[in-house]
Amino acid sequence: MKFGKEFTSQMVQEWQEAYMDYNALKTILKDVLFSRRQNASPLLDSGTPKSFLKRRLSLYRAFSGLTSRYSNKGSPRNLDKEDEVILVTSAMQQDTGSEENYQSVFLMSSEEGGEVELMFFRRLDAELNKVVKFYKLKVEEVMEDAEKLNKQMDALIALRIKNNYHAVAFGGDNGGTGSSQATSSPFINERKPEVPIVTYHSRISFECEGMSNLDVIEEIEMRNEGNWEKGMKPAIESQSEGNKGKAKHVDFKRASLGVLNHVKLNVAPETPVLTLKSIVNSSKSNLSFSKEELKKVEEQLRHAFAEFYRKLRLLKHYSFLNHLAFSKIMKKYDKITSRNASKAYIKMVDSSYLGCSDEVARLLERVESTFIKHFANGNHRKGMKTLRPKTKKEKHRISFLLGKACRNVNLVPEFTILKPNDQGLFSGCSLALIVAIILIIQARNLLQSEGRVRYMDNIFPLYSLFGFIVLHMLMYSGNIYFWKRFRVNYSFIFGFKPGSELGYREVLLLSSGLALLALASVLTNLDMEMNPSTRSFKAITELVPLGLVTVLLLIVFCPFNVIYRSSRFFLIQCAWHCLCSPLYKVTLPDFFLADQLTSQVQAFRSLEFYVCYYGWGDFKRRSNRCRESRVYEIFYIIVAVIPYWSRCLQCLRRLFEERDSQQALNGLKYFLTILAVFMRTSYDLKRGVFWKIVAAATSAVATIFNTYWDIVIDWGLLRRNSRNPWLRDKLLVPNKFVYYAAIVLNVMLRLVWMQLVLDFDDAPFLHRNALVAIVASLEIIRRGIWNFFRLENEHLNNVGKYRAFKSVPLPFSYEDEGKGS
Repeated sequence: MKFGKEFTSQMVQEWQEAYMDYNALKTILKDVLFSRRQNASPLLDSGTPKSFLKRRLSLYRAFSGLTSRYSNKGSPRNLDKEDEVILVTSAMQQDTGSEENYQSVFLMSSEEGGEVELMFFRRLDAELNKVVKFYKLKVEEVMEDAEKLNKQMDALIALRIKNNYHAVAFGGDNGGTGSSQATSSPFINERKPEVPIVTYHSRISFECEGMSNLDVIEEIEMRNEGNWEKGMKPAIESQSEGNKGKAKHVDFKRASLGVLNHVKLNVAPETPVLTLKSIVNSSKSNLSFSKEELKKVEEQLRHAFAEFYRKLRLLKHYSFLNHLAFSKIMKKYDKITSRNASKAYIKMVDSSYLGCSDEVARLLERVESTFIKHFANGNHRKGMKTLRPKTKKEKHRISFLLGKACRNVNLVPEFTILKPNDQGLFSGCSLALIVAIILIIQARNLLQSEGRVRYMDNIFPLYSLFGFIVLHMLMYSGNIYFWKRFRVNYSFIFGFKPGSELGYREVLLLSSGLALLALASVLTNLDMEMNPSTRSFKAITELVPLGLVTVLLLIVFCPFNVIYRSSRFFLIQCAWHCLCSPLYKVTLPDFFLADQLTSQVQAFRSLEFYVCYYGWGDFKRRSNRCRESRVYEIFYIIVAVIPYWSRCLQCLRRLFEERDSQQALNGLKYFLTILAVFMRTSYDLKRGVFWKIVAAATSAVATIFNTYWDIVIDWGLLRRNSRNPWLRDKLLVPNKFVYYAAIVLNVMLRLVWMQLVLDFDDAPFLHRNALVAIVASLEIIRRGIWNFFRLENEHLNNVGKYRAFKSVPLPFSYEDEGKGS
């Protein structure tokens, strides 16, 4: 793979505008090469064929390389002359006086074609200054974050000792330094910053009620007595060595239990009950010094350290990748021009903040040692496994079951694009079952049989549930594939743990497996019904769909580590948060899932039909009176409203927390949708001219509002002054027609809302339940299209704000930063 593509593939996507523009510089070098070729071959006119130009270009490049090689060999005077191609300087900016501005002076601009080379060096200097400025800004940010983490660790150590976790009291002569106040070492010095997140040995002074000043020499995280004694032995020897019994003061970092008097706990409530209590108290909770509280604090800090370490690694990779890009482009310049300018320029890059700064490397080492000691109990392998999770590997059993023998076409694990080559087990079996069902229906002429209407009224709604789920999973797998292809960092947006996210192949595997079970159940049901030997087993035949739902629920809630347990539990957690809205803080996965559920209204109604059919219906005779029940009608409306109501409450929660007026409009949109769903369902159940007019009016208003919000707010399109007419400035898909087609398709599929109101369900060639299933499937397809452009817009917003990390809330908040530690 060429370096340009490799360089692009390994970028942090949210920082892509802050990297050196390698392709632009490469384009200027092509102009340099072309100008030098023209000067070398002036007889070539503009009408020369391109193939001939390319051939002459390669010959000129090879010839110039050979001549420069032999002319420079044994000619030191000529070599010195070539070394003086550029002069590099660094000057302080006049406006701020604090930032260095790196410049290079091209000494051969008077030569023919020198203007193009001069333009190259000016662009190169601009790219270097851009990269250095961005890198310095990010390093300053991580140093501030490190200082915050240092204060958090002071509070954590004091809290651990307060809980009597790992503290040993040692009474001795303090040497006049045993103060009750904490004196922490400076986090950042003026020139060579020391970056201890927390020192290993802490001298902590107690001022507790009924206790004198006692010095705790060391916080030890050993569990058994042997390790405890082993950990304490060096500390005791360090005090007795050379003094024979006299205490020797060791100048360790000092922290104080008094720090707990200046902090409050920021641990978010984990249950709706705790949320309600926090609302009633309306203030941050004080420390209760309980073990449960300590466990929550440690988990939150562990997450904060892991995210901070990831940020440091990406910064280090950013520095390395840009340094490599400058080296590559200068070598390419030397090769094209037969000069020797790269040595001087790379020396300037090495002396810049990008090349000489070592704060990130030392912070990485200190974070590793601190995390291993305080959060992994000294276990290096365990600690590094948390800090550096392994990348996800493709498994051969997935290729066998799904039948997608794939090849890797990208170098970056997070953005691996895999291309299918052949078919496999689950996919092939599903297709075979579909063909078998079609053949049975045609051979038995089931569409014209007497039991057709009873089957569509009673059995079809049961199996349509699985069709909706499989279709949504197929759309989601397609979303993942195209997100990866167009480099949308969906795993970061959703907040998936590294290595735990499902790829499109895994989602396809699950969807094809569920489709296989559902189709096998349909075929079994038809075969048992038509087979004379099994016709008498009516109950067993009718219980097949219920058994399939039971198996599906058991798989979803299975506590064992099988079938992607982490992903299943993540889905269950998000669904619980949606159900308990607004008692949980709203995150993007929560409201994204709530939006998905709004497109699965018919699936929820199918679940309601399961309860009615098997609970109160006569399933042995394949009959039900669900629509005649008043309770069924009420819940028929409620289950359709619940997803929109949950989403509306999430908007209200974000309105109060973020003070964003746009959330009020978003909540109004869902409220109008709830009103439209209520009126449409009422018309569907009661009919009548009045209900038809009201349902049509509310549905029209909701459709217009939702369509505008989809395209303008969620997708960020229809910008009048955009570089791309009526789209937006930045587009990930190169073909603009895709966006215009998506806009038109979204409008058309939104109009499907009107199908019940306009009585399109009276088509004689289709059963009403079949038409409802088609309309519900179209809404799921529309949601799948919406998903791609919604996350594309979110990704571009992250890129515009250089937002490559999640903001992790810290457990402790200091009342007075000046007295923080």
